[in-house]
Order: sequence, then structure tokens, then C-alpha cells
Amino acid sequence: MGVETVNNDRANDNNQIDEKNISEKNVSDEQIESGKTQPSENGDMADNKTDETEADQNKESEQPVTSELEKLKVEKDDYYDRLLRASAEFDNYKKRANREMTELRKYANESLTRELLSVVDNLERAIMMSTENQTAVDSIVEGVDMTLKEILKILEKFYVTPLKSMGEVFDPRFHQAVGQEESEECPANTITKELQKGYMIHDRLLRPAMVIVSKEKPENFDNDKKSDEADSENK
Repeated sequence: MGVETVNNDRANDNNQIDEKNISEKNVSDEQIESGKTQPSENGDMADNKTDETEADQNKESEQPVTSELEKLKVEKDDYYDRLLRASAEFDNYKKRANREMTELRKYANESLTRELLSVVDNLERAIMMSTENQTAVDSIVEGVDMTLKEILKILEKFYVTPLKSMGEVFDPRFHQAVGQEESEECPANTITKELQKGYMIHDRLLRPAMVIVSKEKPENFDNDKKSDEADSENK
């Protein structure tokens, strides 16, 4: 009886020890599992917070970059517009400068040529007077005529040409009327005499022609003349 009781007690003690070990093992397993789970959850939350922070930072960093790009685009358009305007103004300046330079070359000798015209006038008058005077020496007339032709050739080289006025209709743009006279041969407002020639340099008037223009006779004068002729015939 004593031995069996002792064995039973030992068995009970062993069972208690095993249960205690199992319970301790379960507790440790639960602690391990809970320990593994908690860090993992904390890590996931930390990762999510990190991602959200990075996203916010990216959004904040993108906003100033977009604003800067828009500002640069506006500045680029403004500079391009200024460049086009400056280029157009420079082209207009070049055209204007070339036109002014052409005009300067074209009419640079205008004042000199105008002074030479008086010499031409005097030579023409000398030829006319010498031709009318029968006692004039033919050689002098010929020499003056040659001089006049030479001067006219020089003027022609500089694109100076005389205006044709005789028989033309009076034009105030090219002619200067110094008088009027009645004429039966020419219609009214026609140039009958040229007192001084006019000249052109290229397409510009250098000097107008001094002329006398025809005018119509008054009707009363014609009627009086006819009545006088009729009276004389009756007599």
C-alpha cells in the first residue's frame, strides 16, 4: 500500500509538472505570436504614414514647379513677341534708309544743275540774236551752238531733260503762265509761246517752263467785228 501510494503521488506530481510546462509553453507561444503580430502591424502603419508623407511632399514640390513653368512660358512668349516686333521695325528701317539713300543719289546734283540752266538760257539767247542779226559771224554762232549742245549732253548724263511745252495744254504742275493772248489757231488754254524752257530731273520737276497761254476771244468782239464788216459792205 505504501509503495503504490508513493507511485501515485509521483505520477500526480509529474502530471502537474507537465501541465505547468504546457501552460507555460502556451503562454510563451502566445507571447511570441502576439509579439510577432504587433511589430508587423506597427511597421505597416509606419509604412503607410511614410507613403502619405512622401505623397504630400511630392504634391507640394510639384506645385511650385508647375507655377515656375507657367511663368517661364509667359516670359518666353513675351520675348518672342518683342523679337518679332524688333525684327519688323528693323526691316522697315532698312527699307526706309535704302529709299532715302536712293533719293539722295538720284537728286544729289539738283542744285548744281539748276545753276547751269541759266548758262544754257544765255547761250540759247545768244544763238537766237546772232541768227537774227545778219552781220554776226557764222563761226561765233557755230561755236556757241556747239557749246550749248555739249552742255545739254552733260545734263542728259545726269538725267536732266527739257520739257516739251509748245502746242501742249497748259498744266500748272509743269508750266508757269506769265501771260495770255488771243489766238484763232489754237484752242483755249494752249501754250502758244515758250519764254523759258522747263526741265525735269528723273521724274521730278527741276524748273517749270515760263509760257504764254492762249485764250478765247470775247463774243462781243466777234459780233462787233461782224457788224463792222457788214456796214462796210453796205457802204
